[in-house]
Amino acid sequence: MTQVERATSRPLAREPERVRFAAQVGVARPRVRRHQAQPVGRLRARLVGLDLVGAWGGWLVALSIASTRSLGEAVVASLAAASFMAVLTALVAATQQLYKARICSVRSVEVGRLARVAVVSALVAAMAGRSDVSPISGAAAVAGAGCAFLALAGFRGIFAGWLRMRRSQGRFARPVCVFGTNDEAEDLVHLLTDHPELGYRVVGVVGDSFTWRGRIPGLAPMSADLDPVGSVRALGASGVVVALSAFSSEESDRLVKQLIDGGLHVQVSSGLKRIGHRRMRVSPLAHQVMFYVEPHQLSRWQARGKRAIDVVLSSVALLVTLPVMALAALAIKVEDRGPIFYRQARVGLGGRIFEVVKLRSMVLDASEKLPALLSSNEREGPLFKMAEDPRVTRVGAFLRETSIDELPQLFNVLRGQMSLVGPRPALPSEVARFDEDLKDRADVRPGITGLWQVEARDNPSFRAYRRLDLFYVDNWSMGLDLVIMLATVRTLTIRAVRAIRAVVPLSRTTSPVALSAQAEVEPSEGALGGFASS
Repeated sequence: MTQVERATSRPLAREPERVRFAAQVGVARPRVRRHQAQPVGRLRARLVGLDLVGAWGGWLVALSIASTRSLGEAVVASLAAASFMAVLTALVAATQQLYKARICSVRSVEVGRLARVAVVSALVAAMAGRSDVSPISGAAAVAGAGCAFLALAGFRGIFAGWLRMRRSQGRFARPVCVFGTNDEAEDLVHLLTDHPELGYRVVGVVGDSFTWRGRIPGLAPMSADLDPVGSVRALGASGVVVALSAFSSEESDRLVKQLIDGGLHVQVSSGLKRIGHRRMRVSPLAHQVMFYVEPHQLSRWQARGKRAIDVVLSSVALLVTLPVMALAALAIKVEDRGPIFYRQARVGLGGRIFEVVKLRSMVLDASEKLPALLSSNEREGPLFKMAEDPRVTRVGAFLRETSIDELPQLFNVLRGQMSLVGPRPALPSEVARFDEDLKDRADVRPGITGLWQVEARDNPSFRAYRRLDLFYVDNWSMGLDLVIMLATVRTLTIRAVRAIRAVVPLSRTTSPVALSAQAEVEPSEGALGGFASS
């Protein structure tokens, strides 16, 4: 007997089913649906507003600079053209589905489509420039599209940071049900609960109670008296995530069709954890959906290019930041007369041990005090973190807040022991507790920044740490490294805004940049990921 047949063989009592299922998870359906239905439109309106402002500003600056008139006359003449191009940019963005969550949630896809918007805008502006009344020349069209692209990408990055913060606080979250009660369904529940910033709130699991081992959330068995759509509505959800491996192909086809016909937001899991979406290609067979999975094969130039970028960028960064490190070293020495640098053994490429170098941000006997603090660990698994670590010095707190303490790791990059981008370098004691799969982290050089550091460094879940590091190992590329470095720059910029806010309080009307700054990590964790102890 299949899972659905077993579940449907136990009909419920003839009491109002929706009340019964809502009671299982303690959710009042009407209130949840009203609360969740309203924010979507507001979010879309805010994003459209940001795009209009960014595109208008970008075009106005480019057209004003490119004009041969005086600055005042150039600005006046460019206002109408910039306004027209801003509206056009937003309309083209809409045709690229850039106001839909499934597009905006994938940064690489979003940026790629923004590039298309910029190209179309430049072409339209160039054609309009042939008119005698248009102030847009060919060069101005290219410059305007470029400035608008940079503004849109920047504003949307800030907006995404703000939205992740709000979602991590439980705002703007879509209530969903997970369909299925097998191991894959349990993994999906963990994924969505470990990452609240994704914007999903699991309110129920629908499936066979005999196979469900999880404790959260409530379980709603499918019965003959209550169809799948009714189960979802009763639990107060507006969407579902289906674990396909929990059902036979006939069951999953029928289930997905019913859910879609019921007007629900439907997502299905592929069952793959370590395969990036860029390696998946839709390749139907006889009209049946199939995926071709491309192997992760990097050309030799990519490995050499990664190393070349490490050497060039770390050399430039060292030259630029040497005065900053000198001042930081002086402050450390003045505070407690102790050593300037902190050295610690870490596990690198191929499992080899190397010595990582940081500016010291803790008291001299930090390692001896660590055992007494383990009971206050705020992370799961072998990693350690305390938001208010008493071992951090006053100077060290500032160095960590600004990530200045991590600058000496650039020397590790030059030596070839680390890379600018890669998994966080782990302690030997941590590696000893890793499972065999997680030890694959040693297949690449550890990095100063990385996928986990920019996406989940403030997440206490060890599953998130494991998932993101293994994903990077199996899917790294020059493009992914570039995305991570850009995200790191955004994070450091936001932290700088937060540091300024600490010194010069802003008005109550908080800008998107300031709001996004509030979403960043605790001061005890470095902006580039930080380490367990130093």
